[in-house]
Amino acid sequence: MKKTVLSAAFGALALGVVFASPSQAADVSACLITKTDTNPFFVKMKEGATAKAQELGMTLKSYAGKIDGDSESQVAAIETCIADGAKGILLTASDTKGIVPQVQKAREAGLLVIALDTPLEPLDAADATFATDNLLAGKLIGQWAAATLGDAAKDAKVAFLDLTPSQPTVDVLRDQGFMIGFGIDPKDPNKIGDEDDPRIVGHDVTNGNEEGGRTAMENLLQKDPTINVVHTINEPAAAGAYEALKAVGREKDVLIVSVDGG
Repeated sequence: MKKTVLSAAFGALALGVVFASPSQAADVSACLITKTDTNPFFVKMKEGATAKAQELGMTLKSYAGKIDGDSESQVAAIETCIADGAKGILLTASDTKGIVPQVQKAREAGLLVIALDTPLEPLDAADATFATDNLLAGKLIGQWAAATLGDAAKDAKVAFLDLTPSQPTVDVLRDQGFMIGFGIDPKDPNKIGDEDDPRIVGHDVTNGNEEGGRTAMENLLQKDPTINVVHTINEPAAAGAYEALKAVGREKDVLIVSVDGG
């Protein structure tokens, strides 16, 4: 998967920024903190970061939330990294606003903090950010979905399977980008759920995993069984949505789209 490979490269690049050469990396440690350690996107990110750390001869410690949205575990991981004397943190934040005070604490302790995949709020809360343009990716998928449906797009029934209630930036950008590309007015582009387009059946959260995607899809089908377009936050959520649709015999007549990744 193209974006998965690219994100592994981001992890390697971030490590290269922190530690420019093997001689500088000797006896140095850093931390990688991802949203989960089960999503294939983050598995590949960890593999890339681990490989780069080994190449540089440095120590990399990895941490992850129990589920997508588990900011408490990420906060605890940052505290551990500070206490362990790490020199840098690579972070994919579950709560892009709520974790900022801990990020600031790490930076004040001398750690370089680099956000991966999911920008913090505000963006300059991290020393640097390596991420896909998630708004543009959402727009492109929205345009493709509208073109695929043709004239039927104006009467579509759209379900949004989002990430978590905290609405991290990656969630908002993909969600709102899809709306713009599909021809839906997103209202406040920094917020999910304030739209009034009658084509939107509703939003539900998935925690970015297959089980959550299945449950969210079931919930929205109860609200409107005629849903024919589903925008999901990532591939695991899309897989869950597919299983829910398959269970009611709708898997072949519903368009499921996703920005691949975390």
